[in-house]
Amino acid sequence: MSPPPPPLGRGRKRASHAFDAALDDAELAVARTSLNQGRWTDVRSLLAATGDDWDRRGHRVTVLAQESATLAWARDWQLAEPESPDAAVLLGCATVERALHGKERPESAREACHRAAALAPDDPTPWLGLLLLERVLGAEDDVVRLFDEVRHRHAVHHHAHHLMVARLAERRAAAGQDPLHEVYDFANWSAEQAPADSPLAILPVVAHAERFRVLAAAGSEPADPVASGHWAGRRARQVMKAAFDWWLEWEHGEHPRRLVDLNFLAHAKICEGGRDGEAAALFHRIAEHATPAPWSYPDRDGYQAFRAARDSVLGTV
Repeated sequence: MSPPPPPLGRGRKRASHAFDAALDDAELAVARTSLNQGRWTDVRSLLAATGDDWDRRGHRVTVLAQESATLAWARDWQLAEPESPDAAVLLGCATVERALHGKERPESAREACHRAAALAPDDPTPWLGLLLLERVLGAEDDVVRLFDEVRHRHAVHHHAHHLMVARLAERRAAAGQDPLHEVYDFANWSAEQAPADSPLAILPVVAHAERFRVLAAAGSEPADPVASGHWAGRRARQVMKAAFDWWLEWEHGEHPRRLVDLNFLAHAKICEGGRDGEAAALFHRIAEHATPAPWSYPDRDGYQAFRAARDSVLGTV
């Protein structure tokens, strides 16, 4: 028997003051509601329509996988359509989410993702699920191998590059400020290798924020990012300027995770100081679509930090 939908009110809480991982994807939000009410056929239609837009597919599958009801409904779907790659990848990523919260065995998640990969050899999404798992639980060699599997199928995979940057930033946490740290090299290399219009151009900013997260947690940077000197150096300012200039020239409204980049960039402009005009332009684009990273770094209430930064720039109360 299928489980009941989650308690009423969860959606209201999400809408009123919490982060929404769907960002501005209205079709995804509708399908997520349907899934929570037991209508997995709406998700089937959504993923079929997504096709091989790999960044969008990864975004939609991982957001759906975060819902507590998804695992049970994905199992129902797979029983009904055992050869469906969409059912398999949703089941795999939902199992990953449960494993990361200690509610499923990691090995079960690995097996589910590998089954999904076998059904759709060209799809990077099952490998993204595995990367999400091993980014937290795996050895570094596993993380690099899985990143390569994703990149082999989609060289500019947005989410995978962000995961790799976050993991690399954690190397040598005790080393303190190091402008030659490998996370910066990786981010710069990825940005240079990508096409001119790729949002991976923002990756050096992401690397800077992820390294701050690590250094602040280790006690070598102040916990308040604005009070930190992390964004004040010449190299940091060059990175921020290049990323903002790229955004002005190449802003695209269609990338499914562009709001993740805009949050990182707005956060950087706030921390850099003296860039209120640039920050305001970014906050206008972001609207209410805040993301936990990097506003919660290193251990802050991310939503309050976002609202305080936005209000200080836009003059709202």
